[in-house]
Amino acid sequence: MTPRLPCFTAWVAALVVGALPCAQAAEYTQVNETASTISFTYKQFSSRVYGTFSKFKATLDFNTAAPSAAHAALTIQLNSIDAGSSDANDELQKPAWFDTAKYPEATFESTGVKVLGDNRYVITGKLTLRGVTQVVEVPVLLKAENAIGIFEGQLKLKRSDFKIGEGEWADTAVSDVINIKFKMVAPQQ
Repeated sequence: MTPRLPCFTAWVAALVVGALPCAQAAEYTQVNETASTISFTYKQFSSRVYGTFSKFKATLDFNTAAPSAAHAALTIQLNSIDAGSSDANDELQKPAWFDTAKYPEATFESTGVKVLGDNRYVITGKLTLRGVTQVVEVPVLLKAENAIGIFEGQLKLKRSDFKIGEGEWADTAVSDVINIKFKMVAPQQ
C-alpha cells in the first residue's frame, strides 16, 4: 500500500505543478475604461502641474501564459484634457500645443512585450501624437486582484519630440519632460 501524503504536502505539490486555480494563467481582453485612468505631470515655472485625460478607448489581448504574444492599443481624445483650469485646457487645444482641430487623437499600438519577471513587463509600441510617430518602451506592472487585472505603468516623454509647445512655448517656461502614468483595469476572462 502506498503511503498517503499529508494534505499540506499534497497542496504544495499541486501548487508547484499548477493544479490549483491560483497558479493558472489568466487572460485579460476587455478594458474597463470607467475604472481606468491616464494622468500626467510636468513643471511650469518650476511649479508641478497635474492633469488627466478622461476620454480614451483601450483594447487588450493579454494572457499571462503567453505574455510575449500580447497586444494593446490605446486612442486618447485630446480634447478631454483637464490640466487644472479652463484657461489651460483651452490653451492646450491650440495649434502651438496639441492642435486638436487637426490632430484630435493620440494613439499607441504595441509591437512587442518583454517579460521581466514578477509580473513586470516592458511593452514596446508606436506612439503617434500631432502626426509624429515615435517608438516608446513602457514599463508595466500587472497586479491581479479578485479576478481583475490592474496594469499600471509610466513613461517619460519629451514634448519637443512631438512638436508640442512650439513658438513662444518652446523655451523652458514649461518643462520638456512630461511624466505620464496610467492604470488600465481589465476583468479576467
